[in-house]
Amino acid sequence: MMIDGLADPAGSSPHDEPSGFRGALAYEAPFLIEKLIKDHIVANADEGEVLFTELKRYLVLTRHDPHIAWQMYSRRVDEVWHQFVLFTREYALFCDQHLAGFAHHSPSNAPQVASHRESEKSTFRSFAARYRQVFGHDLPECWSDERSLTLSRRLISDKAHRLVVSEDADRVSLVDEGGAVRFSVDSIAREAVTFIATTGAFYVRELPGDLTDDERIAIAATLVEQRLLRVAS
Repeated sequence: MMIDGLADPAGSSPHDEPSGFRGALAYEAPFLIEKLIKDHIVANADEGEVLFTELKRYLVLTRHDPHIAWQMYSRRVDEVWHQFVLFTREYALFCDQHLAGFAHHSPSNAPQVASHRESEKSTFRSFAARYRQVFGHDLPECWSDERSLTLSRRLISDKAHRLVVSEDADRVSLVDEGGAVRFSVDSIAREAVTFIATTGAFYVRELPGDLTDDERIAIAATLVEQRLLRVAS
């Protein structure tokens, strides 16, 4: 059963839900969308609204399931959260009015509070299943950063200068510090692979070599999926 965009979790009734969910999901923030576009975080207002909707749903889940330490699985949704927090007054009012308290945004390496250490751990699979149960449909593709790539998407390589390019007759590979092959592709992508191994940040369109645009996107998407690259926040 769906209630204004929020399905009843199994075994509970609408009266058991924390207050403010409808308000949280309906909340609009044109000031935030404007900033996302101005800072080139999104290409247009529609993309900004999609990502902001997913942030609101994520925050609802964190309140709906306080016994689970839901991780943030999309860097792009996380960046929208970060930008929202910068509007300190609006963000604090949103949390107080719709989430029954301030929702802290902490870096992934921040010390865990005791309540989080004792919480049930989350996985992407369990998050996707819970999202489907609560909201009544599957996670949108924007939760998979590798599926959002375009030629204008900026990527970060945290392993730049720590990966070695290895070549044989018809393949070129990226090898990590332990000697493991992390990525291998046809030698036509040699220039692109060498560029990736030595460049800390770049746009997908900047990958050099005799590649089609689709091939550039495919290489970048595979490396994002393998966690060798990440979508810039």
